[in-house]
Amino acid sequence: MRLPDIDTDDLTDEQQPLYDALTNRPEVQAMGLVGPFGVWMHAPELGTAMAQLGAAVRFSASLPAAVTEVAICTTGAFFRSSFEFAAHRTMALRAGVDEAKLDRLAAGEDPEFTGDEQAAHAVASDLLHDHRVSRDVYADAHRRFGDQGMVELVTTVGYYSLISMLLNGFDVPLSTGMTDPFA
Repeated sequence: MRLPDIDTDDLTDEQQPLYDALTNRPEVQAMGLVGPFGVWMHAPELGTAMAQLGAAVRFSASLPAAVTEVAICTTGAFFRSSFEFAAHRTMALRAGVDEAKLDRLAAGEDPEFTGDEQAAHAVASDLLHDHRVSRDVYADAHRRFGDQGMVELVTTVGYYSLISMLLNGFDVPLSTGMTDPFA
C-alpha cells in the first residue's frame, strides 16, 4: 500500500468521526481498516461522503443483491481491481451468483449470466467499455428494474469504478484469506 497504516490510537479530530462510523460496519468489524476504508482515513471528509454513498448503494437500494453484486464484480473485473473483485466475489456467491460465471468474468471471458444478472452485467459493460448504455441494453434493463433501479444500477457502477481506482491507485493489497482473481 502506498499510504501508511493509520494509527487508531492517534486519530485527528477529523478522522475520529469517520473511524467511529466505519467501525460500526460489519465488514470493518470483521476485517479492520482494509480496502478502501484505510484509504478514506487519509482524507476523512471525502471518506465520510464515500462511506455514506457506499452504504446507500449497498444497503438502501431496491435492486436484488445478486444484481448489485454482478454489477460490482463486472466493474472490479474491468479495472482488474483484485481487492474489489475478491471482496465482492464472496458477497456475490452469498447472493446466489454462480461461481463458475464469476470465474469466467474474472478470466475476461463471457460469464454467460442470464436474466436480471445478464441485464446488470450488460449495463455495467456498456458503461465501462462504451461510456454509455446502448438503447437495447437500456430497454431490457429498464423493463426489469424501472427508473429507480436504473439510477441505482448506474450509480453502483460509477461508485465501484471510483472504489476500484482508489484501490488500484494506492496499490491496496488483498486481505488475509483473499485470493487474487487476476494472478
